[in-house]
Amino acid sequence: MSDLKSAFPDLAVEPGSPDSWLGNGGHVHVYPTSEKEVVGLLKFAHDHGKTVSVQGNGSKRGFGGLKESYDVLLSLSKYTGVIEHSPGDMVVTVKVGTPFHELQAYLAKHQQQVSLDPAMPHLSTVGGVIASNDSGPKRMGYGSARDIVLGLKVVYPDGTVIRTGGKVVKNVAGYDMNKLFIGSMGTIGVITEITLKLRPLPKCESLVFVSFQDNQLAELRSFVVKQLDSMLEPTAFELLSPSLAEQLTGCKQWTLAISFEDVESSVIYQENKVKQAVPMQADVSILRNEETGEFWNRLLNISSNGMGEPSEQTEIRVGLKIGVKNIDVLQVLEECVDIQQRHNLVAYGHGGFGHGLCHVVLQGTSEDVEAAIQALRGTAKKLNGYVIVKHIPFFLRQSINVWGDKPAYFFLFEGIKASIDPRRVLNDTRFIGGI
Repeated sequence: MSDLKSAFPDLAVEPGSPDSWLGNGGHVHVYPTSEKEVVGLLKFAHDHGKTVSVQGNGSKRGFGGLKESYDVLLSLSKYTGVIEHSPGDMVVTVKVGTPFHELQAYLAKHQQQVSLDPAMPHLSTVGGVIASNDSGPKRMGYGSARDIVLGLKVVYPDGTVIRTGGKVVKNVAGYDMNKLFIGSMGTIGVITEITLKLRPLPKCESLVFVSFQDNQLAELRSFVVKQLDSMLEPTAFELLSPSLAEQLTGCKQWTLAISFEDVESSVIYQENKVKQAVPMQADVSILRNEETGEFWNRLLNISSNGMGEPSEQTEIRVGLKIGVKNIDVLQVLEECVDIQQRHNLVAYGHGGFGHGLCHVVLQGTSEDVEAAIQALRGTAKKLNGYVIVKHIPFFLRQSINVWGDKPAYFFLFEGIKASIDPRRVLNDTRFIGGI
């Protein structure tokens, strides 16, 4: 700590807590407020053989990583603010530590938005969302982070600063280097600035709930197939497990949440089309405008990060991301219900028929949680899908491979890491295969 203080007298440096129950801590915590400080710190770490853990507000600290502590925890939570906003061009450039909800509130004054709906928007930073490639139910209509990032400014582990992409929507020159850093979990560079493509706020938004009993899953599946083949253009087509639907709507049934965003006449037309196609036994209800926002906020804030420090004897909460083919979302969530009945734990989740991604929360003892993860991985494998453990205490990451099996192209990841960060300065072991 003393050597950092002497090298960077103006940098905010605090003693750390290396024994965090989530791991990925730091013996020293630093809080840069400028890109120059980030560059200097990384160059210092590179030249002196120090390891660095990078985070925003820490909402994803339980996501990956086999190290309890690094030499330095680099927090970008104080590197915040909008750098440039061009409302006419619908483009914004922002510092990575800016809280996601603050950016959305700023843009809303201009009737614009970042078209992403990440988990825990009040805790997540813009940089954390991009570095983890986070997205939510509206990925169906909005796409992912890779679809809206126009440009990045990145500091390599040796302090070199590069720019990728540009600041305009029509930018097709050279390789799309943005995609190299989006979702890389900060393992090959520290993103300092992000340029994002914006969308206008919708004139009208509605949310149609269609609820089915347990004995109506065949009807649910048939209804979903017909709607996916129709001319409707929902921004989200999300299935809630009965236990999650009970938390969010008070109705313990299999529930479809279908979101429409457009001018009012178009929204009403699509609502009516859904109501006409709903099976007779299913229940339908509709929310509009502000009420829809309140529902999505409740859903996105159902996270696995809310419990206190666990031990091997107490209950823990784990978050999973499961990717399968669109229609197989139902089978994944059915397995969650079966797991809850077979094991002494709580299991609930939601998944998108428009993109095939499920988000599942498990709560119970470490032994039951570990068994449930293995069961879900078995189901996903049969469906040619995958399971990633997004949030889990450090002690369980020693026995559970959070990323699953290495892909056939893993050697490419290894080569990129070895080329950019041969000294393994940044977020060592945070990414797939211990990269």
